[in-house]
Parts: sequence; C-alpha cells; structure tokens
Amino acid sequence: MTTATKPLTLKELSKKEDRLTHGHRMCSGCGAPIIVKQVLMATDYPIIASNATGCLEVSTCISEYTAWKIPWIHSAFENAAATISGVETMYRALKKKGKIDKEIKFIAFGGDGGTYDIGFQSLSGAMERGHDMLYICYDNGAYMNTGIQRSSATPFGADTTTNPAGSVIPGKLQKRKDLTRIMAAHSIPYVAQASPAHWSDLIKKVRKAFEIKGPKFMNVISPCNRGWRTRTDDQVELCRSAVNTCYWPLYEVEDGVTKITFKPKEKKPITEFL
Repeated sequence: MTTATKPLTLKELSKKEDRLTHGHRMCSGCGAPIIVKQVLMATDYPIIASNATGCLEVSTCISEYTAWKIPWIHSAFENAAATISGVETMYRALKKKGKIDKEIKFIAFGGDGGTYDIGFQSLSGAMERGHDMLYICYDNGAYMNTGIQRSSATPFGADTTTNPAGSVIPGKLQKRKDLTRIMAAHSIPYVAQASPAHWSDLIKKVRKAFEIKGPKFMNVISPCNRGWRTRTDDQVELCRSAVNTCYWPLYEVEDGVTKITFKPKEKKPITEFL
C-alpha cells in the first residue's frame, strides 16, 4: 500500500485544508457538500474540477462569490464530463511540450439528472476515450434542483412532481437504472459505489482512484431532505440505512473484478430504509 492510498485518520483529515469552504447556499442537511468535502480532503494533489448545472453548482458559485478553493468550471447540465476531458487533454499536450511539470488531477461532479440522463452521452464518451479523470455522481434520486422531477435514478414507486403517487398510479412505474454497473460495463479501470456515512470507505476509494491512470467513476448516495421529505438532520442515518438494507451496497470494480467493501453485520429489511 502506497502513502497516497493508505487510509486517513480523523486526526489527519482534521488538519487538511477545506477546499469547499463556508458561504455556499446548499440546503441545511444536504449530502452534496459533505460528499464534495470528503472527496477533496482525500488527496493533496492539485485538482481542477468541472461541475454540471444542478444543486451543487448553483449553490456554491453565486455571481462573483464562490465556495470553491480550487480551479472550477461551471458546465451545462449535460457536458461536465466533456468539459473536464477537454481540460485533461490540454494538460497532457502542455505537459508533453514541457510547459507544465506538476501532477494535476481532474474531476467532474454531477447530480443524477445530469449523469444518469442528460449527461450520459458525454459521460459514456469520456469514459470510452480513456481520459485520466474521475467522475463523481451525487445521487439524490431525482431532479431536485428544478422541482423534484423523476429521473432514471428515481426508484420504483417514488413520489415525484412528474410521477405523483395517488390512488390510480402509485408513483414512478419504472425501476431505477443501475448506473454503477453500466459504467463498469464500459471496461474502465475503476468504478465504485460509496456513501458519505461511511466516510473512510469513500475517502479510501477516492485515494485509490486518483492513483489509477485512466477514467474512473464513483456513484455516491446523497439523500435530499427537501425531495425525500425528511428531517435536515437525517442525512447520515439515511445513508447508513441505505447501506445496511443493501439498497445501496458499497463495492468497487477494479479492472473488471468486483469486490464488496462493506458487509452489514446484520442485513436490515428494506422497509427500514423506505
């Protein structure tokens, strides 16, 4: 195990610079900024990020104000992966010419709407082309930023503004897309599923991803208290429940080999999560 991939302790994390700082307008109890902070704390590498339009983007960079302490690019809803793949290509060209010598890592952030649906072509293309980048999807199960509309990440039976649950139709009729497995089917070097409640597992996966050359993808559950109609202090417990019921299993696929990274001591019934 290299120094760059060894697990970090809470003491070590507490001493790291916060690269997503105060001043953002994310909702109280939102999972997205927790995820981003954990991802950015996982490494000391210089990072350049692109961010698809969505909750995270509109709430962290308002007019001339920004909560980001790294180079950050606002992309359209559908092209965060294409944007960062272009930046990564430019970096490789400049490095080859000797104009840049430091090691820089590239990351894209997008919600499930901008990843599962609108941005899937862009994401799939970037992965197939082999760009050295990490894509992080914060999955809250719907288009929360625009009014809680259903996405292909929305689970069967969920109540959304475009699939309201009623006496005739009990919510969304389609099953959710298993995007993590779809990304693994791209035969890229590394794919993982994570939860901010299991911070050590998430950070370990990010550290591993940054040491692997080529395209990487991570899908991270991110409950939305506004869309899920939950309390603002339920975030961590909801994530933990999703894992313990195996609604959101924690695993990684490295070079085609699947490994379960967390096994609940006792699998809980799915009704506890629902």
